[in-house]
Amino acid sequence: MTRGRMEAFSDAVIAIIMTIMVLELTGPHEASLAALRPLIPKFLSYLLSFVFLGIYWNNHHHLLQAIKQVDGRVLWANLHLLFWLSLTPFVTGWMGENAFAAWPVALYGLVLLFAAIAYFILTRALIALHGRDSALATALGRDVKGKLSVVVYLAAVPLALVLPAVACGLYVVVAVMWLVPDRRIERTLAR
Repeated sequence: MTRGRMEAFSDAVIAIIMTIMVLELTGPHEASLAALRPLIPKFLSYLLSFVFLGIYWNNHHHLLQAIKQVDGRVLWANLHLLFWLSLTPFVTGWMGENAFAAWPVALYGLVLLFAAIAYFILTRALIALHGRDSALATALGRDVKGKLSVVVYLAAVPLALVLPAVACGLYVVVAVMWLVPDRRIERTLAR
C-alpha cells in the first residue's frame, strides 16, 4: 500500500483535534479585559497542546516523506498514535479548566507519554517494513531526542502530583526540544 491514504487520514484527524480544542475556548460574557483573566489557564493549556500537535504533525509529515509504502502493522501503529493524540482536547480542557491542578497536569503528561511511545512504535514499524539500512533508519539513528522525551515525561508525570508547575515546565522543555522540525530525515533524503 502507498502512504498517501495514511498521510491524508492522519492530517485530517490532527486537523479535527486542533479544531475541537479551539472550539472549547469560549469567550467571556463581559466586554472588559478583566474578564479575560480567568481564561488565561485555558489559553495557556491550549497553546501548549497546539504546539505539541503541530510538532507531531510536522514530524509525522517528515517521517512519511522517508518511506515508500505502509502495511497493516504500520496502519495500526499510526492509529495507535492518533488515538493518544485524540485525547489531547480532553486533557487540555481539564488542565486549563482547573488552572493546572495536580491530577489534570499528571493526566496530560500521561497522554503526552503514551503519544511519544506510540510515535516510537510507529517509527519501529516503519523501519521493520523498510529495513535497517533504509533512509528512514539511517535518519532516525539512535533517536536520542525521542528517547529523552519519554524519560522526561516519565519523570514529569509523578512530579505533577506534587509540583504541577515544574511538570508543566518539563512539558515545555520537551516542546522546545522538538520545536525545530527534525532535520535528520531532510538531511538524509537530500543525500
